[in-house]
Amino acid sequence: MNKTMENTRLSKHFSLEEFINVGKYAENKPAMQHVANMTYGCLMLLEPAREVVGPILINSGFRNPRVNALVGGVRNSQHLLGQAADIRPRDPAQFQRLVDFLKAHELTDQLLTGNGWLRISWSPFGTPRHDVRIGYYK
Repeated sequence: MNKTMENTRLSKHFSLEEFINVGKYAENKPAMQHVANMTYGCLMLLEPAREVVGPILINSGFRNPRVNALVGGVRNSQHLLGQAADIRPRDPAQFQRLVDFLKAHELTDQLLTGNGWLRISWSPFGTPRHDVRIGYYK
């Protein structure tokens, strides 16, 4: 992937670079379909959430199979498709507000919460499952 693609904006407030973490995993390079899936998630879920809670930090977004294995991701992780992100609000006081917003959002496919962060996924090509598990990660 060239430097231009890394600097690609997925939406007004989110960049591809945030989702792929090539600084840590140089080989974590998405295909164009992955980029399209991440763009969908940013436009449909993350930007609306940001309007409610302020800046959102991406801990993990797209993962290729090697990176997914390195971080202990499950074999069928939506991160492999560019359809999930581990996020947290910049302001920790906004965490519950972020959870409540995404829990109620009709396009949330899966929401799993942890200690100060959450995993959100989306399904650009199917009906969202709306699978919400509060306190899933201990």
